[in-house]
Amino acid sequence: MAMHRSQAVQLELFTNRFRAIAGEMGEMLRRTALSTNVKERLDFSCALLDAEGELVVNAPHIPVHLGALGLCVRRVREHLPIQPGDVIITNHPAFGGSHLPDITLITPVFTPSGKLAGYVANRAHHAEIGGIRPGSMPPAATCLAEEGVVIEPMHLIRAGKPHWQQIRAVLSREPWPSRSIEENLADLRAAVAANERGRLSLLALIDSHGLETVQHYMGALKLHAEKHIRTALLKIGEGRHEATEHLDDGSPLRVVIDIKNGSVTVDFSGSAPVHSGNLNATPAIVRSALMYVLRLLVEEPLPLNEGLLNAVSLHLPVGLLNPEFPHDPFKAPAVVGGNVETSQRLVDTLLKAFGLSACSQGTMNNVLFGNEKFGYYETICGGSGAGPGFHGADAVHTHMTNTRITDPEVLELTYPVRVERFSLRKNSGGRGEFRGGDGVVRELHFLENVSLSVLTQHRSVAPYGGNGGDDGASGRQYVRRGDGTIVALQPIDQYDIKAGDRFIIETPGGGGWGPPGETE
Repeated sequence: MAMHRSQAVQLELFTNRFRAIAGEMGEMLRRTALSTNVKERLDFSCALLDAEGELVVNAPHIPVHLGALGLCVRRVREHLPIQPGDVIITNHPAFGGSHLPDITLITPVFTPSGKLAGYVANRAHHAEIGGIRPGSMPPAATCLAEEGVVIEPMHLIRAGKPHWQQIRAVLSREPWPSRSIEENLADLRAAVAANERGRLSLLALIDSHGLETVQHYMGALKLHAEKHIRTALLKIGEGRHEATEHLDDGSPLRVVIDIKNGSVTVDFSGSAPVHSGNLNATPAIVRSALMYVLRLLVEEPLPLNEGLLNAVSLHLPVGLLNPEFPHDPFKAPAVVGGNVETSQRLVDTLLKAFGLSACSQGTMNNVLFGNEKFGYYETICGGSGAGPGFHGADAVHTHMTNTRITDPEVLELTYPVRVERFSLRKNSGGRGEFRGGDGVVRELHFLENVSLSVLTQHRSVAPYGGNGGDDGASGRQYVRRGDGTIVALQPIDQYDIKAGDRFIIETPGGGGWGPPGETE
């Protein structure tokens, strides 16, 4: 039955009211945070969830964060009670986390009469959270403990009473404590403030319109998303879609998608077993990638919400995409690359199965450097894939990431590095009737000794073209030492930089779409 016009108008109004709450949270977090990573790179996400702990609406932040927040809230509240005046903190992958640098804060929203109205949550990436290497994304990690401080769900604030000394003790935990505890705590205070802004804004909305009305439109928005994804699936038509992609080390990502009667079964059987390194993802990450791709099927500016998954049956066997997490972090698998790189390659695989576009750069090109005094992190843009009727874009972030890069002036003022080059990587996009976007070249000149880490993909496996288009160029990275010697780096690698060394990264181009013409 078609939605009555006045109902449609009211839903649009409430959707934008909900969006505004998440947007206000994000601006509060950006303005009050201390770290470059949050204040400059905007590596954070804020969201509003309903009383069932399901994602209702988000600000336009980081897709890999947003699709995971609902699962995180639900798993955390199963683990410990969440009462009025509480703020819960965690970064644990077993509780809907992604990787350890991403710290989630959850605040319940109770009405003055004590009814649970919903939750507000944010997730922000801390560029330093401990571990065996500065930046807390160690390429050589083989277990969770080596990646940093593990925060099981705990109260940061309980019944209005803050527990800052307890979280400081956690961040100081041996054997590999955080190297930037004061910065961690400053960003956590900003995250608390952001959630409090969201809580008060939701209560103000309830005060104006009533709890029943607000919760009605939370549910209506999820139903609206479900209706649209079912319509999109019916438009695609019944049938099976499948694809296999391989990580640069050969690990397969396999998906079979069966569409029937406006519903879809997504089966990742045949994907790799638990990874010996750090490319393990979590179910929360898989859900984020799947929600993102389903959202692409909907031809309407609809906010990401969990109504998109109501039409989905997901099968996720134990393995790379669903590892088990023993309580002992020394026995739990490493996951830091799963969040940033496997998530991107999952999108590659799903887009290939649906045939929506050629492959984009399919990586976040994670670059980290630091020493015992600091840790710095950035992700670097590349080419997007072309598709039916459109060229790829040059030098953009695509899919599961949506961050800025630090301005050169800020980077050079804050850290011992100079940006010598940041330019387009000409002709790295795949040829085709519609051309793939070009990647970039970025060169950093270091002024003191640092530990460098890189986590990347599409160095061995090129970003695929679509419908007869050419593949995009694979990426590469290397160090030019002070004496001119070139040291090639692997897709996931680390190197001890000396003052005077330069790091050069060439990011992948996007795949082309359609057979190249004679003039290309």
